[in-house]
Amino acid sequence: MTQDIKTTAEAEEAAALPRLYEVHADPDAAQVEVPEGVTKKPVAQKSPAEWAYERLVMYIQNFEKQLDSDHEIAMGFTGGEAGVLRIEGMGYFDPDIVTFYGSDSNGIKTQLVQHVSQLNVMLRALPKPVEQTEASRIGFRLADDLTKS
Repeated sequence: MTQDIKTTAEAEEAAALPRLYEVHADPDAAQVEVPEGVTKKPVAQKSPAEWAYERLVMYIQNFEKQLDSDHEIAMGFTGGEAGVLRIEGMGYFDPDIVTFYGSDSNGIKTQLVQHVSQLNVMLRALPKPVEQTEASRIGFRLADDLTKS
């Protein structure tokens, strides 16, 4: 067994980079991919809102990769009566607000503004609207935006 000796700079760089660790019962389960744009800026230089937003984008995209063509992503919110929101957009306002845009189960336009300390979402698969020919994939557009950062 060998132990690599790292310089102080290497240790600090490693500590600043985001770490992701997951274990699934299914060994073929899709793993979250971290876009290059997320690692360009050290975590310590990101606001809580930016950092929460980036990680949510990665989880949304990963969840969508597992959906069939008849389902779209939605999120359920805990701790209130917000219900389920079909995700149509997402953003953040530094230093600590994350915003979700979409429609509720009745098709009513909805926006949720949430403080990062209260952020607690559940990703869900909903059948795509019947009149819609293809399922909408917001996660891929969000992730594409992260690579441009």
